[in-house]
Formats: sequence, C-alpha cells, structure tokens
Amino acid sequence: MSAARRAHIATVIEVADRGLTAPAAAAHDAIIRASWQRCVHDHRLDPTRMQEAVILPQARLREHQDQMDDFLQIARHGLEQLYRQVAGLGYVVLLTDARGVTVDFLGDLQIEGRLRRAGLYLGADWSEAQAGTCGVGTCISTGQALTVHLDDHFDATHIPLTCTSAPVFGPGGRLEAVLDISQLSSAEPKSSQHLALQLVRDAAARIEDAAFLQRHRRDWILRLGDAPAFLDLRADYLLALDAAGRITGHNRRAQQLFAPPGTAATAASTLIGRPLQALLELSPAELPRHLAGQGGEAGAVRCTGRPDLLFLRVSAPPAAPLSRRPAETPRSAALPAPLAALSGGDPALDRLVERAARLVDSPVSLLITGETGSGKEFLAKALHRSSARRDGPFVAVNCAAIPETLIESELFGHLPGSFSGAGPKGKRGLIQEADGGTLFLDEIGDMPRALQARLLRVLAEREVLPIGATRPQPVRLRVIAATHCPLEALVREGRFRDDLYYRINGAHFALPPLRERRDLDVLIGRLLADDGAGTVLADEARAALRAHDWPGNLRELRNVVDYARSVCLGGVIRLADLPERLQGRWADRRSAPPAALPQPTTGAVEDDAARQLRERLTAARWNVSAVAREMGVARMTLYRRMRRFGIVSPLDAAELPAESPVTR
Repeated sequence: MSAARRAHIATVIEVADRGLTAPAAAAHDAIIRASWQRCVHDHRLDPTRMQEAVILPQARLREHQDQMDDFLQIARHGLEQLYRQVAGLGYVVLLTDARGVTVDFLGDLQIEGRLRRAGLYLGADWSEAQAGTCGVGTCISTGQALTVHLDDHFDATHIPLTCTSAPVFGPGGRLEAVLDISQLSSAEPKSSQHLALQLVRDAAARIEDAAFLQRHRRDWILRLGDAPAFLDLRADYLLALDAAGRITGHNRRAQQLFAPPGTAATAASTLIGRPLQALLELSPAELPRHLAGQGGEAGAVRCTGRPDLLFLRVSAPPAAPLSRRPAETPRSAALPAPLAALSGGDPALDRLVERAARLVDSPVSLLITGETGSGKEFLAKALHRSSARRDGPFVAVNCAAIPETLIESELFGHLPGSFSGAGPKGKRGLIQEADGGTLFLDEIGDMPRALQARLLRVLAEREVLPIGATRPQPVRLRVIAATHCPLEALVREGRFRDDLYYRINGAHFALPPLRERRDLDVLIGRLLADDGAGTVLADEARAALRAHDWPGNLRELRNVVDYARSVCLGGVIRLADLPERLQGRWADRRSAPPAALPQPTTGAVEDDAARQLRERLTAARWNVSAVAREMGVARMTLYRRMRRFGIVSPLDAAELPAESPVTR
C-alpha cells in the first residue's frame, strides 16, 4: 500500500473517531466529513478496506434499466449534450438510478478496461453503503450536487478519481437519478471542478424539465421565472395543473420555492394536490389570458402570502378547456398501423414496437441492430411512415455498397467542377435529398472513418457542406442508423468514432432473429396471402419451416415462400416444394436418434427441473430471452429460476472481474 493511501486511511479513521472537529478534517468540506461518519457508523464500512468497484452482472443491470426505460430515453439526449462539452477533457458521463447503479454511460471505449476497473462503467454500484463516500452515493444521501475529489473518497481505492454529481428529481419531487461526470485522475485542486459542477447541475436541470414536460404533456403547464425574456427558452419554475386547477407536478426548483422552510432536499413533494391559489395569487379561470403564443407580454403574478413577484407563461393541454375535466385517456395509444404490422404476435417484438411508437416524433437519433435480413429497414420505414415526417422523403443509404471513393460526394453532394470527374451541373447529396424526411444509414459500421466526423457535424448542427462549397446548407431530417456489426467493438479498435456512436445511439432497438420469434406462422400466412391466389401450406412443409434455423432471417423466409409458391401444384405447398437444403435438414432431423442425456455424477446430482433448464439454456447458447419465449414465461421469472437452481450463464460470468461478488 502506498504512503498516500496509508495517510488517507489514517485521516478517515481520525475523523470517524473524533468527529467533525478532528484536526485532520479541516482540509475537507463538511459534507465529506459527515459522509465519512455515515460510512463508519451507519454503513459499517471498514476504512482500511481496499475494495475494487462492484460491477453488476448483465442480467441484474437489465433489471435496473428496465425499471426506468422511459426516463432513460428522455435523459439520453441530455447525456449526449453534456458529453460533447466535457469529452475532450477526459471525463466520462454516468447516469445512475436512485439506488446508485449506473444505467447509462458515455466514455472513451478505447480505454474501456481502465474505466471498468475504476467503476466508471455500466452496472457499477456507487451507492454510499457499497462504495463509501463518492460523488453518486453522497449525492443520493444528501440530495445535493457536489464534487468528491481525490482523497475526499472514503475508500482508498478510489482516491485517484474526481467525481462531480448532481441529483435528477422526477416531476413529483422524488429522486429519480444521479448525473455524474468523472475523471480517472486529476493533478489539479478541487477548485478546478467548479465549472464541471455547474455543467452537471445545468444538464440535470434540463433532463428534469424534459421529463416533466413529457409526463405532463396533457396538463396545463405554467412557466414561471424572475425575468420575462427567458420564459420561452428556459423557465426557472414549472408547475402542472389538472382540469380542476390542482397541482399534479412540478420541477425541483418550484418545490424549493414553494415548499415550507426546512423541508429536506430529498423529501417527497408537499405540493401535489394543492390548489393553484395556495401557491400563486391567480385563479384557474385567469390562465387563458397568459397563454403562450398569443402575442402578448408575459404576465406578472405574486406568490401567495409573500411579496415575491414572478412572470408567467401558460401552455394549455390539447384536450378540453380548463372548466371541463378531460375524459380519461387509455394507458397507451393505439400503435400506428405501419409499426403494428411488423409483429405477428411475438412478445419481444411487440415490446420493441411499443417502445418505438413512443419515439416516432422524438428528435432522438435511433440505432437499429440485428442480424442480416432481420428487418432493420422495415422497422426504419415503419418509423418514418408513423411519424409527422411521413409525407417527406425516406432516403436509404447502404454505406457498405457505395465505393469509398464516391461515398463523400454521394452523401454530401458537390458543386460543379469541384473535383476531378465532377459533373458540370453539380449534384445534391443524399443528405439534402432527405431534407424534411428521414435519412436511413444502413450498415453504418462500414462508413470510412474520415467521413464520420463530417456526418457528426450534420447530426449535431443540422447542416451539410457540399464538396467545393463554402457555406453550409441547413437540413431538417431524422437520422436512423442500422448495422449488423458490434459498433462498440469497432470503437474499441479505433475504426469507429466514439462521439458518432453516442450520437446515433440515442435509442437502441435490437431486432430478434427469426429463429427466436414466436410469430413464424403468422409471417408465413401473410407472405402466402400476398398473391391472393389462396396458396396453402401442407402440415409436413410447415413443420420443416418451423424446424429451420433461418440464418438469412426474413429475407430467406420470403425467398423460400416465393420459390415454393412458384413450383407447387394445385395451390398446395408440400415438403417436396421447399428448397432442397430445407428438405435435407428436415430429413436429417427426423432420422437422427435422440441425444443421450448426460448422466449425473455422484455428489453432483441436479434435480430434474434444474437439469432440463440447463439443457435448454445450453442448446440456445445461453440466450435467456429465447428460452423464456420458448417456455412461455417472463424473462425475469426465468432469471429467478436460474438463481434458485444456482445456474450462472457463462456469458455473465465472463463479464465479471474475479473479485466482484455476483450475488450482491
């Protein structure tokens, strides 16, 4: 152990023993000293321990992510904005849930190993009870934005780090998440993090406001501030009202303004359900006079029972006037027809389509991944046809099919004579052709790295600079990218820019391969109905199609059905009408003897249910989602059975450092 770590441990012990007045405590803020005492006296942590960061296995991380899926979609854009501001300074951006588990991450994947070992990675548990004093954990405990710099950390393992965190509160006033930026090391004093603290606070506030406006989009919204000029851009205080004029939600700054004095920072809302007049000298009937977009000045209003004067703008709900209570809305709107048509009842695809439907008009860029032929372009087209851009162009670009020497001019266009071989009339690029619609970048992993920076500018600035031009042209478009390649691996190899990866990965949709889908019969029926000839499928042919593993996915299925329909007689597709490769595999499968089950050995006997479950998982290459669909149970149910039987996926085990507990 180094001398610096020994000295740090001695300091923590002295503060824990002698309290906040210990001489060694003088160099640390009061919030840090109080956290050290909580770590020792409340969390029972040993100051002499040296514990590496705990990274949860993938299955447990997914549980944490699934519980806040909608919020993650909203927060992602704020994370990207913050990362662009700090990435060049060596920071990573983390978003944790209210329990301190990292559920989203933006960082340099070329140093992924170092980040993972330090805990600056997905799945890291930064709760104060687990990691001691740290940016995230202490922010959760206090509800305050703060910097935990170097030897502010409780655990000596973490003293190279500098971590700056801010709480993100939900519309009801409860802690929703923590936003954090961290560096692996810093040679500067703690005062160097003042700007970082302000950036994180601002980003957290933007995420809070975006979540508030999304959740209360059907309510009356009051934007309040100290200055009228900024109300339309960024209001200080946000309130939501129902049709009866009662508070249904607010942002954190509104709670701090209107809550009774002495209310704890982490306390739940005391404002929900209160009438508007309890906060402002304003009647609900007066709200229409302050509607935004009516061309008038922002109105002034006094806080009830106090002299504070605020300026006000109001946004009305899309439903009935305030005097009428709107009818109850269904929990989820009907899916747009183009998206609904993608699934024939497969549960995993149904969930994906429902999530996609909530993002059809979002500004977030989308990334679709999946095996070749799994329907990535079908999903992209369905998103376009379901959106407000449906009347605009849908321009599909296969980045792998355009020669590298031509891809720049094809995408960005060029002026007349701007390079050797350029036409005399110039050319609009595909990006400009997509103006007002959707640009679909298929196989984006094959885009030359030199062009990735130019594409990043298009996505960030919404403008394109043709070859030979000196002034960029504005474009309004939605970008959807797709690939069958593991982009994270390409980033680690330096073949794909990490900033572009994070920009296009605003929301990720992973399409299931056809062999894992449970709607094969429906898809076959749709393909047979295409020609209107009433072609039917014999039972043995259907069984052969069900048994096939479909390496070419939907594309292969369509080719097989089209071939069989063309060669069959009498409008009935029989086994002999299928391509020979399917006939051969079906014959081999039927004639193969049943595989012998492994015999249990003495001292290692598993009960029958555990053995069968292990065999199913092994046969599916440990694809838990596929086995859950096959068994007709929820994925979380299957995970619980695995834990009960002591079955650990080798995929999850391989992701864990040797010292990380998997059962915590």
